[in-house]
Amino acid sequence: MKIEQIYTGCLAQGAYFVSSEGEAAIIDPLREVSPYITRAEKEKVKIKYIFETHFHADFVSGHVGLAKKTNATIVYGPKAETVFKSHTAKDGEEFKIGKLTIKTLHTPGHTPESTTYLLKDENGKDYCIFSGDTLFIGDVGRPDLAVKSDLSQEDLAGMLYDSLHTKIMPLADDVIVYPAHGAGSACGKNMSKETFDTLGNQKKVNYALQNISKPEFIKELTTGILPAPQYFPKNVMLNKTGYDNVDTIISTGTTALTPEQFEQLANTEQALVLDVRKQDEFAKAHIPNSVFIGINGQFAPWVGALIIDLKQPILLVCPKGQEEEAVLRLSRVGYDNCLGFLQGGVEAWEKAGKQTDSIKSISAEEFVKIYNTKDITVLDVRKPGEYQAQHLAKATHKALDYINDWTEELKKDNQFYIHCAGGYRSMIAASILKSRGYTNLIDVAGGFSAITKTGIETSEYVCPSTLTKTTQTKRTHGDI
Repeated sequence: MKIEQIYTGCLAQGAYFVSSEGEAAIIDPLREVSPYITRAEKEKVKIKYIFETHFHADFVSGHVGLAKKTNATIVYGPKAETVFKSHTAKDGEEFKIGKLTIKTLHTPGHTPESTTYLLKDENGKDYCIFSGDTLFIGDVGRPDLAVKSDLSQEDLAGMLYDSLHTKIMPLADDVIVYPAHGAGSACGKNMSKETFDTLGNQKKVNYALQNISKPEFIKELTTGILPAPQYFPKNVMLNKTGYDNVDTIISTGTTALTPEQFEQLANTEQALVLDVRKQDEFAKAHIPNSVFIGINGQFAPWVGALIIDLKQPILLVCPKGQEEEAVLRLSRVGYDNCLGFLQGGVEAWEKAGKQTDSIKSISAEEFVKIYNTKDITVLDVRKPGEYQAQHLAKATHKALDYINDWTEELKKDNQFYIHCAGGYRSMIAASILKSRGYTNLIDVAGGFSAITKTGIETSEYVCPSTLTKTTQTKRTHGDI
């Protein structure tokens, strides 16, 4: 028996490779399928099943592409309906992988079709569960993503309570929990940085598995849920209906473009110029009206949160050698319309005699001197919980997550000092504002972490967030 967790940090997502006696199963694969096929070839096993714990919202799954290349059967739990060929398992249905058995445990709550897969070892002993977004380490799945006219988040939370208490908690304490996500995912509120644990330990430390009543559980689970990123329902639809071949998308997206070709496509296709270099490189010099989302951060989730249209044409400015990685990460969240990248980067652009722009960035020490002596406008673009825990007294909270809602509230001729926690998100915000006509922007390098090290006085103030809009403004090509 072999169980391998394949964890992708930038998405905080865990896929699983299970094999025994020449057969294998993949649980919740990412869109690029070659890693699973390579593993199967190395282990000399045939991929027999692809198990999906639910219709994923935060990434495009690789189930369709993997099934086409391996002839494996795609398995979903009860109530799942797809337009492609798949097997909808019954609650309690069992599947054989070599000497192993995988049993379907229907665990609705995160979504109606959410399913946990219980793996029994060669001796028939319960060994582990692949819990999807039903049970995380330290948390459980949010209950608001599958709300319908006849199904509220309270209804789903109640289903999740029943699923946990009737299907998962009765299992033995030594059963290992393998979830679909870890810390950093927007699919829960309080996930641990650990990526697996024993069920027994989770019964001790996970708030959702404590001895609380169903009404208390529902109240706890439905309190403080931030709006889901706008791309979630779009990824769900792709996972239900299918998608284009990722190899074709990568081939097109990694087309090398001269500065002249790049500029022409930017104009004729109304393409978004997406700069994925480091924030200090972007601040120093970038193509006018381009937007920064660095590949070294949580690139794909921020793309998904901020770029409204999945079909938006995109042109890339990349670190040399990371072009394919950038296109691949875009495809993981459904952004398949990358037209190519700027060959030679910004240096080639400048050598061609084309204009660049910049964003002023100052140190935390410089910022504090100005903050203490002048009346300035400070934008704190961290998440609501970060701001509420600790912030500058004179800072205005404008979470980056909702920048498409609050941009027009600012006056374009004002000066703004922008900070986040460490400098990544503030540069994203500054780049978006600059692309929309805000010119007097100063980024605080190192963010709130660097600012607090200067000894400046901060405030703690918990208040209801005013940025809880769930609607998205319709925008033209090139906006994010």
